[in-house]
Amino acid sequence: MSTEFHLTAAAAADGPYVLDIDPERAGWGYSSLRVLDLPPGGRHSFATGDSEWIVLPLSGGCTVRTDDGAEFELTGRESVFSGVSDFAYVPRDARVQVASGAGGRFALTGARCERRLPARYGAASGVPVELRGTGTCSRQVNNFGAAGTFECDRLIAVEVLTPGGNWSSYPPHKHDECRPGEESELEEIYYFEVESAHGTEGVGYQRVTPSGRGRGTDVLAEVRSGDAVLIPDGWHGPSIAAPGHALYYLNVMAGPGETREWLICDHPDHGWIRSTWPEQPVDPRLPLYEAPAGDAR
Repeated sequence: MSTEFHLTAAAAADGPYVLDIDPERAGWGYSSLRVLDLPPGGRHSFATGDSEWIVLPLSGGCTVRTDDGAEFELTGRESVFSGVSDFAYVPRDARVQVASGAGGRFALTGARCERRLPARYGAASGVPVELRGTGTCSRQVNNFGAAGTFECDRLIAVEVLTPGGNWSSYPPHKHDECRPGEESELEEIYYFEVESAHGTEGVGYQRVTPSGRGRGTDVLAEVRSGDAVLIPDGWHGPSIAAPGHALYYLNVMAGPGETREWLICDHPDHGWIRSTWPEQPVDPRLPLYEAPAGDAR
């Protein structure tokens, strides 16, 4: 079972980023993720290059400025377990500065693209919060950068929160080939944070099994806060939250398809689980939180 697809927090750091994944490092064509820690009063500038980016606060708030005069004040949040965050979209071929008076951690989700769309603010109140699955498959999805929710050229990004003891990304599914109307070809990055409890840092688990395509991705990873798993192909799931520790992951996806869409194919051995969901209630711990009201700009 390969370990090349599981990047631990320490191994994936580069320069100013505590996590830095670009297409060259991942060995694919489109998807990128950087995680930036800023101290109080800290600032960081970067060139967007041939990619579009969403700046998403994981903790804390920041100001995002582009070289053509766009400026966005992001309120952010205390942590990924405390609330939905606002965010900023910045286009390819731009220079961007991220500055934070109080400091924080910020995800830069990126995708190589062709169109140069305008820089825009994404309000937390406009993020659709979806409850997916029931019973022990219950989880919450914050669709801030989902296809059909927020316009990008190629980038798709969402957040998933799984209560302790539950499984998400289940049934296992894939999106590693283009089958119009049925399945999209999308590279994917999972970035994890695990909620501490009773003074103990938690762990989660991520499984990916080969689909017979691409690189034969095969992963069984014990993940901790700051880790990432690369999924160029394969059946991915479950993502398992240990009892007592909620599991967060940020999904970043992009691919070569002409249409920006998320179409998946369930694993034929496990897709039946969906038929049991109407018989069970959604986990009463969900939603962990809802989108706030009234911050649209």
